[in-house]
Amino acid sequence: MEIVPVGAKQSCEQLVTPDLAIDFLGPETARVLSTPSLIGLFERTCRNLLREFLPQGLDSVGVWVELRHLAPTPVGMRLTLDVEVISVEGKRVTFKLKATDEWEGVAEGAHQRHVVDVQRFDQRVRQKAAGRPPG
Repeated sequence: MEIVPVGAKQSCEQLVTPDLAIDFLGPETARVLSTPSLIGLFERTCRNLLREFLPQGLDSVGVWVELRHLAPTPVGMRLTLDVEVISVEGKRVTFKLKATDEWEGVAEGAHQRHVVDVQRFDQRVRQKAAGRPPG
């Protein structure tokens, strides 16, 4: 089942805000985009691309990410995230990731998502949360 065509692309711009930045280095000027926030932005961008191709009742969940965070992006700077589908194997879709800010490349990597039936996924999670083995 080809869910999405290989080569499908999406770009997303994001302003780096304080809620996306690290805050443990001390000086206000050292506030930069955190790696966990960057991963979340990539996941959202990949999911949004997939949703354009999925019928109602299907969505996707992230199953792995490999990322090199190459340069800091300060609060107030714009970030551009580019994602591209590089393979589709059944319900697994793999993306190439790239991010740049106004000055340089910020990150590169790969991400894989698995397409799920939302109702079945919800049922499995409820069983697990209730202490019953998912089945």
